[in-house]
Amino acid sequence: MALLDGLRVLDLTMWRPGPYATQLLAQLGADVIKVEPPGGEPMRMFRSHFDLLNRHKRSVAFDLKDDGDRARCLELAAGAEVFVEGFRPGVADRLGVGHEVVRALNPRLVYCSLSGYGADGPLAKVPGHDVNYRAYAAALPPDAVSPDADELPVADMAAATMAAFAITAACLKARATGLGDRIDLGMADVLANWVGTVPTATRREGTGPVPGYGVYPTKDDQKITLGVVSEENLWAATCGVLGLDEYATVPFLERLGRVEELDEAVAGAVAGLTRDEAVERLGAAGAPVAPLLTRAEMMAHEHFASRGVIDGSPVRTSVHPPLPPGPVAELDRHRDQGWH
Repeated sequence: MALLDGLRVLDLTMWRPGPYATQLLAQLGADVIKVEPPGGEPMRMFRSHFDLLNRHKRSVAFDLKDDGDRARCLELAAGAEVFVEGFRPGVADRLGVGHEVVRALNPRLVYCSLSGYGADGPLAKVPGHDVNYRAYAAALPPDAVSPDADELPVADMAAATMAAFAITAACLKARATGLGDRIDLGMADVLANWVGTVPTATRREGTGPVPGYGVYPTKDDQKITLGVVSEENLWAATCGVLGLDEYATVPFLERLGRVEELDEAVAGAVAGLTRDEAVERLGAAGAPVAPLLTRAEMMAHEHFASRGVIDGSPVRTSVHPPLPPGPVAELDRHRDQGWH
């Protein structure tokens, strides 16, 4: 049995944030019923994306503008513990599935609204996508450029993960008290909260915040990352491998006053090694090093393969393990299935 066995989730979301949130729940055993519009979620046209976000879910197709289909959707909501929607604010109400209507039918229900800027506030009605939310939340650097197609959609994934956390917390309370809740989650809100927890620091052109922390090119036109912060042993190990023995005993507070000088020395030494040489030597010495991998390299890496997190769940538990990779339901596959 998985952690969330017995938790029924009605999922009206599309594209990435909502489906990833409900997939996180499904991988832990929740019974997720994916409610799609007639013709299916548009993301179905991109099966390589769709399939990764919609495993272990059942599918029904409802036209919420049709009285009969809307009634069936509300009937399912009356028997669920969770209802997730990702419409722009006000749309769920116009479709007759807003939180007041649905929770009146089922007071124990946890109703999660996932939107760009939240259900209210000056930006609530503004349309957007990941890059917009990152910009408003100061989660893009001043020298940001247009993202590549394969860039990680940070706002989408952060909000999805936060939604899964909030839903689970609300369900615990609902089971204890008999009273559900309405979760209003804005994608920009999550990033703004994250950014707000990081103190403002002076940005130095071309260097990290401290020597030995940042991205460093190698002689084969690849890159590594080093993660030295205040740890004297990590700094000494890095300097030892890179032939910078004269800097190995410089204490942290002094390093803070010599950032450019010391970081340039690190960068110069790394530039004389290939990526694999740098990772092997620094890693063997106990320095905090990681290669800057491509997606293909990451997918093939033995660490992630051994942990089963790419096709499986990022959450690993010992007593109640997540479900293994599973099927993706074809559109409306479960319309005539019993729901008890």
